[in-house]
Amino acid sequence: MTTTLTSIVIDCADPAALAGFYAKATGWQVGSGDADFVGLEGGPVSIAFQRIDGYQGPGWPNGGKHVHLEFKVPDVEAAKKELAGLGATVPDFQPGGADWTVLIDPEGHPFCVMEG
Repeated sequence: MTTTLTSIVIDCADPAALAGFYAKATGWQVGSGDADFVGLEGGPVSIAFQRIDGYQGPGWPNGGKHVHLEFKVPDVEAAKKELAGLGATVPDFQPGGADWTVLIDPEGHPFCVMEG
C-alpha cells in the first residue's frame, strides 16, 4: 500500500487564533475554515486546527504531548525572538542542546526550531 500524508490536524481551543499564529510564523496562508476548523496552506503538507471544547495544552516538559512540529530556520536566535513576538514562549527546559530549541505556541503545544 502507498499513502500520501496530506494534512496534520492539531486540537485546540481557538482554531482561527492558532492558525493566525502559525500563518505568521510560517508565511503560509490561512485557507478555508469556520469557527471549528481552520487550515493553513502553502507548505509541503497542510496544517489544520480543530476546536475541542475544554481543550487544555499538553504542557511541557510532561509526557502529555503526542506530536509536535519542527521547523528549519536560517537563524535560530532571530527566529526565537520573532516567534516570541508573535506569542510563543521559550521554556527553561531545553533538551536539544545546540541541535534544536523548543518553543510553546499560544495554546501550549510544543514545537521546535533548528538551523537549516
